[in-house]
Amino acid sequence: MVTNRLTVRSGIAFTLALAFLAVLFSLAFAGWIGHGSAILLSMAETGLSWCF
Repeated sequence: MVTNRLTVRSGIAFTLALAFLAVLFSLAFAGWIGHGSAILLSMAETGLSWCF
């Protein structure tokens, strides 16, 4: 049985890219959970400062 090396490499590259994105989104979500209220408050303060 002969397997195409390009197919195997592209599958590995796709899997690694997917794993990298999963880690990146997990870290972003954890940051939002930890600092979400402060982010929302600072965004609201910045938005209100433009009104005055």
